[in-house]
Amino acid sequence: MKYLIVVAHPDDEVLGVGGSIYKWTQIGHTVDVAIMCTNARARAFRPNDKELEDDLNASAEYLGIGKKYEAAFPNIEMNTVPHLKLVQFIEESIKESEPDIIITHHTSDTNNDHLMTSMACQEAIRLFQRNPSFKPISEFWFMEVGSATDWGVNTALNSFRPDIYSEIGRVGIDTKIKALSMYRGVMRPYPHPRSEEAMIGLAAWRGSQAGCNYAEAFETALRRI
Repeated sequence: MKYLIVVAHPDDEVLGVGGSIYKWTQIGHTVDVAIMCTNARARAFRPNDKELEDDLNASAEYLGIGKKYEAAFPNIEMNTVPHLKLVQFIEESIKESEPDIIITHHTSDTNNDHLMTSMACQEAIRLFQRNPSFKPISEFWFMEVGSATDWGVNTALNSFRPDIYSEIGRVGIDTKIKALSMYRGVMRPYPHPRSEEAMIGLAAWRGSQAGCNYAEAFETALRRI
C-alpha cells in the first residue's frame, strides 16, 4: 500500500498521522509527504528555514517517510495564492508518488492554511478524471490535527466525524511524540493539545472508541470499491 500525506506545514504530518506512518512503514508500506508551506515566517517559535528543514528531515527519517515534496507557499497566507497553483503542486506530487490512499486536513480546521490545502487536495485527487493515463486513488481521508481540528468552531461546516481508526499502540504514540519533539519549539506544556499528556489522551480516547489500545482517527471522504 502506498500513502501520500498532504499537509500545510512541517509537523502537521506528525500531528495527524505520525503513529500510523511509523506503523505502516514498519510493515513495508510506503508513505510520502507533500508539504505546502516549508518556510518558518509565521511560526510561534520561528526557527530559521534551515533549522526547520533539518527538523523535518530528522523527523521524517525517524518515522520512515519516503519522498518529500516541498513547496514554499506563504505561511498563514495561503489564501492569497491562486487556487490553481495549489492544486497543480499537489497534482505533481500525486503524479510522482502514485498513491493508493491520500490523507489531508479536514475542511473545518480553524487554521486557514489547512482549509486551503484541503480544498486544493479535493480538486487535485480528480486528476485521473481529467487525464485517464494517471492512476486513480483508492481512498481519500481527512485527518485530525490538535489545536486546529478540535477548534473547528464554524457551525456552517461539518465537524470532523471519524469512521476509520488506525491502532498504533503505546509504541506508536510514544514514537509520534518523539517525532514531534524533533521539531524545535512545537511541543507545549499541558493542557495544550500539542502536549505529551494531551496527545496520549487523544490516542487513548480514539482507541477506546474503536475498542483498541491507542489509535489515530480519520474520516473517509472517498472510497472506491
